[in-house]
Amino acid sequence: MEHREILYDVQDGVATIALNRPERLNAFTRVMLDEWTRAIEAAREDEAVRAVVLTGQGRGFCAGMDVGQEVAGKGVLLGDSAPAGLRNSLRYSVHQVPRALQLLDKPYIAAVNGAAVGAGMDMASMADIRFAAETARFGMAYVKMGIVPGDGGAYFLPRLVGLQKALELIWTGDLFDAAEALRIGYVLRIYPVESLLRETQSFARRLAEGPAVAIQLAKRLVYRSLDVGLDQALDLAQSAMVIAQSTEDAQEGPAAFVARRPPRFQGR
Repeated sequence: MEHREILYDVQDGVATIALNRPERLNAFTRVMLDEWTRAIEAAREDEAVRAVVLTGQGRGFCAGMDVGQEVAGKGVLLGDSAPAGLRNSLRYSVHQVPRALQLLDKPYIAAVNGAAVGAGMDMASMADIRFAAETARFGMAYVKMGIVPGDGGAYFLPRLVGLQKALELIWTGDLFDAAEALRIGYVLRIYPVESLLRETQSFARRLAEGPAVAIQLAKRLVYRSLDVGLDQALDLAQSAMVIAQSTEDAQEGPAAFVARRPPRFQGR
């Protein structure tokens, strides 16, 4: 698979997607969004991939939409300015990424190496877990452009930091640093920028070495349980447990425990 604006690599069960427009702080274009989506789909379909890491090349994670291309009429949004003409402008561009992620039941971890602003912060919010460099900066900058979160920020952010904090960040567009992101629970851990990707990939490899079916079923169960009542969540847990118990890994785990040795999971 050839790419122009991302890098894609698989090692030790971990697929790494690196946004690759460092000269523009990895602001996305239609080309990048298409390649990003295809990379997620490739990771989903590849049984050798057990976890996915997302990061940016250079000093930025993702600066959101490439405003310069938008103004020039070559970007994601602009075209027919009538509402009817714009009705699918997001659906078939930036919305491809969250829709692809909705079908990815493997761990998806963001290594936020620099600025994640506007739609770039939304893209970070779509990850299951976020690790950040000490130099990372975040901001929901839409309001400063006179627009609203267009690619899922209003959905993801309240689930991560709560309603009040999400509204404050969206309404003000204020920038905040990695320490504040950790304080409000937006990121899980902070590392020096030079070790961020290594630490993130190490964590991803740890997951990749675990029982793949159980990990993937647990991800489905957690996300689906957010939107249902307790009875339905318990029914979902019962169904997932039946599947998990049928795997070889569910036999290996107890056997390793009794033998007092590390488990050797096969992912099936």
